[in-house]
This record gives sequence, C-alpha cells and structure tokens, in this order.
Amino acid sequence: MNIALPTRLTVDEFLAWAVRQKEGKYEPIDGMVVMQQAQKWSHSKVKLEVAVVLREAIRKAEVPCYVASDGPTVRISKHKAFVPDALVAPLPEPDSDSLEIADPVVVVEVLSPSTVRMDETTKLDGYFKVPSVRHYLIVDPEGRTIKHHKRGRGVGVKTRIVRKGVLALNPPGIKLPLVDVFGPARP
Repeated sequence: MNIALPTRLTVDEFLAWAVRQKEGKYEPIDGMVVMQQAQKWSHSKVKLEVAVVLREAIRKAEVPCYVASDGPTVRISKHKAFVPDALVAPLPEPDSDSLEIADPVVVVEVLSPSTVRMDETTKLDGYFKVPSVRHYLIVDPEGRTIKHHKRGRGVGVKTRIVRKGVLALNPPGIKLPLVDVFGPARP
C-alpha cells in the first residue's frame, strides 16, 4: 500500500494524522513522517518478551508503574516523537484514548538492521531530553545483550552493556533477568 506521507508536521498534527491511518506504524522525526519497516519474527518475539518481563518485574517489586508496548508515542519536541517498543511509566495510566505517554521512566528499543543507527544516535539523544526518562535500553536480539543508558547526575548519561545476569533499574526499583528476555543461552 502506498501512502503519501505528510511533511513538516508538529507532534500534535502528526498524532491527529496518525490516528486516521488504517495501516502502518509511523514516527515524526524532525517534522517528517517516517514509516517503520516490517519486522522479522525474532524482533517481534523479543519485543513481546521485553514487555512481559517488564510487567512481571513491576508486579514482583510492587512498584506503582505500568508497561506500555509498541504503540504509545513519547514526545521529544515540537517536531519529534518516538514510538518505543516498550516503556515503563508511573501510575496512573493515561486516558484510554491517549496516543502518548508523557512521563516514561524506562524506554526500550529492540534493534533491527534498519534501526541501529537511529536507535543509537537520534533516539539516545532524544529520549534523554524527556525529563522523566531515567533509563534507555537498547536490546540486541542477535547479540543477546542490552545496552543500558542511565541518566547520571547532572547532564551525563552512563552506558553499560549487560550480557547476562539481572539488570536492575532504579528508579523504579525493578529487576530484569536477561534469561527471561532472550531465553536460555544457545549452545
């Protein structure tokens, strides 16, 4: 299906346009509407597992948060917003008709060959412009790693690569076992 994508939209204009679309997933990047590409099964499977593991971690820790997966928009600026693969935000949940989440604490992107550059540059910079964001996780299904970017004190961002074990995210006070995200290690 070919869709003429609008140009030079604000996030508010984009959200009004996007809700009228019958198919496809889009993001406004610097006012330009970008259609996201089809996803391989491995990518889709890891996105689901991440959301499930986040939800279970919230339940176990009994923290007042919720998980949103693959849909709600995170506004970065007047002309830029992203649609993360998963996020964690504090309760209460937004209105059921809401198209965006204003206060995510954790945002997650699952890498695919077509998104690596944007996830590691534009989105890394953008997500940390949102004051509530404390953690940005880039999940690599092929490498079975999570690149954890954490807001540091002041203006810095600390980065580490987690290959095994448990990833603790404070705030909100949850723990993610990597084996639950990726499954048992391959022989």
